[in-house]
Amino acid sequence: MFKCKESQKGGISLVELFSFGPFSVHFFGVTIAAGMIAALYLATQEAKRVNLSEDAIFDVVLYSLLGGIIGARLLYILVYDPVYYLTNPFEVFRIQAGGLSIHGGILGGFFLGLWRALRNKLDVWHVADLLAPALILGQAIGRIGCDVFGVPMDKPFFWGVEQNGQIVHPVQAYELTLNYLLFAWLWTKRKSIHYKGQIFVHYLIGFSAIRSIVELFRMNPEVLGLLSVSHLLSFVGILTGLLLQQYLKKRYPLMTREHIPTSLTRTIGITFLLIIISTGLYYFVQG
Repeated sequence: MFKCKESQKGGISLVELFSFGPFSVHFFGVTIAAGMIAALYLATQEAKRVNLSEDAIFDVVLYSLLGGIIGARLLYILVYDPVYYLTNPFEVFRIQAGGLSIHGGILGGFFLGLWRALRNKLDVWHVADLLAPALILGQAIGRIGCDVFGVPMDKPFFWGVEQNGQIVHPVQAYELTLNYLLFAWLWTKRKSIHYKGQIFVHYLIGFSAIRSIVELFRMNPEVLGLLSVSHLLSFVGILTGLLLQQYLKKRYPLMTREHIPTSLTRTIGITFLLIIISTGLYYFVQG
């Protein structure tokens, strides 16, 4: 049984699982890595199912993950604390100290993945549909170890977690649960799409809506009334998804539907099993 200990780096509470020499392994890093592996595995399995080159999809996913990390870091720096990083440029590379924006990760991953899909001469929107369920699955797993907690609860409800002597909202558990539910929706929706890019559009709108809801319980600076930067970015994501929906419906309609043997009961069962295991692990380590 490992012993968890918390350390303060950059104002963020990181759960350290173990260390060797000057190197530390944190819970968040482990869950992010697990999420990436799960996303990569699911994407390559889907590529095999539709007779796409597994090597080409592996290439797209690998670059998307790289773009996601770069984009997540850059947007966080530009939006949340540019002055600090201008005066402390080497801090840019201390990702282990915290400071990643999921919206930046989506942007960076999309554009680098788009580039690689075009280089591999793949149908971009077909690939986007293929990768969307894998992407949200990876995000759900990664969120288990997230080190940003919510605002204090009005009352000490039993599902709250203690941080610095206060009972706060377990926003990571909220988000991972909603992400898994979105995964289940995208997974079952694959067999009834009406245009290319529909699964990706549902992912973009769905995740942006999830983030808008979860943001209500997070402690982020408000920039417009009660709205945070993350709220504004999520609204942009929803609007982009709606505009994409109208464009893709007209540009890439599908006359025939692909037969995909998907059991709704099995999908629901696996989804709830993942939610139970993930929230259990979250409370075991973070609670």
